[in-house]
Amino acid sequence: MQLHHRHRWDLSPSEAIALQQQLRTEVVADRPIDIDAVKLVAGVDVSVKNEQSQAAIVVLTYPDFQPVETVLAQRPTPFPYVPGLLSFREGPVLEEAFEKLKAAPDVFLFDGMGIAHPRRIGIASHMGLWLQRPTIGCGKTLLCGRYRDLGEEKGSSAALIDRKETIGVALRTRTAKNPMFISPGHLADIPTAAELVLRCCLKYRLPEPIRMAHNAAGQFSP
Repeated sequence: MQLHHRHRWDLSPSEAIALQQQLRTEVVADRPIDIDAVKLVAGVDVSVKNEQSQAAIVVLTYPDFQPVETVLAQRPTPFPYVPGLLSFREGPVLEEAFEKLKAAPDVFLFDGMGIAHPRRIGIASHMGLWLQRPTIGCGKTLLCGRYRDLGEEKGSSAALIDRKETIGVALRTRTAKNPMFISPGHLADIPTAAELVLRCCLKYRLPEPIRMAHNAAGQFSP
């Protein structure tokens, strides 16, 4: 798959933050996804063991979720764990995996944040600028913002607010389970991002593409 290479990855944390501030102005987070036109959806995840990172991208048909392609890439983890700078830890191995991809997914679902991020550029937004395709952030834990009045039933949602700005939704993807935190990455908007994620949640809390990518990424011996 052709990528739009934007920058080098060997940056210090302070340089990485400065780059995020620069790139955030390019993120498009108000463009609806045409869900009815989606044919292929990809899940993206990275597993880290003993300072080795393995990226997995799993491409499935939509809406029946049949496997099309799985690609893996592995390399030493290049960046320390710093909250808010996940893309600099996982970006290099994801770049390698994306370059192996033969399919052209219509949407990418990331295990990580989109604009629901202190600087509004989580990994789904950042890598969306490299992919130039719709991306969605699917966070398992809250990074920033607050929400309230979330029902227990699957499909219940509440706006995620940070500094008076709506940055995504807390979405109950399985009844009585902890919500996911869904936000646009790039070339997406909040309502259609949440709707597509919910449609991708079958029997589990995780959307099916991310669940399969998570399983694939975790199967390696560093």
